[in-house]
Amino acid sequence: MPKLWTETIDAHRAAVRAAVLDATAALVADHGLASVTMSRIARDSGIGRATLYKYFPDVESILLAWHERQIGHHLEHLMRVRDQSADAGERLEAVLRAFALSTHYTSGHHESGLASFLHRDPQVARAQGQLHSMIEELLADGARDGSVRGDVAPGELASYCLHALTAAGGLPSRAAVLRLVTVTLAAIHSAAAAAAPAPGTDASAHPPHRSRHRSAPGSHRHD
Repeated sequence: MPKLWTETIDAHRAAVRAAVLDATAALVADHGLASVTMSRIARDSGIGRATLYKYFPDVESILLAWHERQIGHHLEHLMRVRDQSADAGERLEAVLRAFALSTHYTSGHHESGLASFLHRDPQVARAQGQLHSMIEELLADGARDGSVRGDVAPGELASYCLHALTAAGGLPSRAAVLRLVTVTLAAIHSAAAAAAPAPGTDASAHPPHRSRHRSAPGSHRHD
């Protein structure tokens, strides 16, 4: 089969698959998991039922494929955020902020039945492992340059960060999420980094305070 034909067929299959996943996600969001059937998915995605069954055997397999796509997009986004800076501290802060905001925005977007179903997806554990490794590497880089505390192993700090920032899902606003990120970063910074002046400030512009107290005239007498 010519390469051009192969590429065209692959593109068509990818387009059909994407249409099915998008239609399924929309149906679940609008009508709930229990109301979604293969017939409705076929109708809303614009393909025949026979064609749909060539791609997926049931609704469950479609939901798992959709979830896999979502997880992949999430990890790709965090990697892009990580790679936007060469500074270890900036990369760590950017990734933790992006993770917390994503957790906040996606929390509550799934009805309870779907959330319970997706929580059992083995892909969740694999994705969490990848995310943990990414943050652990960033923390190790920070520990080497002195911006992250070195008295706790990077793996333990990574677990702490993920558990702490998962709470962003229950916060009421973006501002609250950013405050949570600030508190989390403060807990993992080294003592030296915490004591350093804020970027853009000049420590020399604020000399140490010197006492202006002077002895009263005649207080030092020499008989």
